[in-house]
Amino acid sequence: MNYVEALQKRYSVKKFDKDKKIPAEILNDILEAGKLSASSLGLQPYRMIVVESDEMKEKLIPTFYNPSQISTCSHLVVIITKKKIDETYIGNYFNHISETREISLENLQPFKKSIDFYMTLNSDEEMLHWNEKQGYLVLANLMFAAALEKVDTCPMEGFKPEEISEILEIDNETEKVTVTLALGYRAEDDIFQNFKKVRKPNERLFKFI
Repeated sequence: MNYVEALQKRYSVKKFDKDKKIPAEILNDILEAGKLSASSLGLQPYRMIVVESDEMKEKLIPTFYNPSQISTCSHLVVIITKKKIDETYIGNYFNHISETREISLENLQPFKKSIDFYMTLNSDEEMLHWNEKQGYLVLANLMFAAALEKVDTCPMEGFKPEEISEILEIDNETEKVTVTLALGYRAEDDIFQNFKKVRKPNERLFKFI
């Protein structure tokens, strides 16, 4: 299956087959695709919690306005973004670059200064918005990789972030639950899989100049 066929088959699943679990090796490849997502300045101001236990999914069900996917999915990925990027985070990032690429921190100073300057240009609210947009790039990569692996997904924003944070022990002062992604295999009786995909025609969507 090529990627266009995979995306044609993809839809936001409303009900998964609760008895079908994603094999570990396939799940790990999908998560690796998320890890390899583009990230502005390479900062990756996010992390992911992968919920796989039925016990934890049960606890999270009441935090979603439409819990059908949570109660039936194989795994739930919770994408959490940082509210601020502080000096400690940036310092750790450059230490990691230095170790990975075997470059001295001194040689990385011009790049670090450019990041430090960029951080001064935006308010805390603007930085959170910037960080969350990067989290959505991760979401897109996860969904694309899952489609290629013939794993079904449903991205979800309809939840109570404070309640999720409490259950997953996320510090609301420093992080925010941005979006979630349910993964699994579609149930045979999910009627939405039979609906034709509705998208704008090319002449209304694309303009070549």
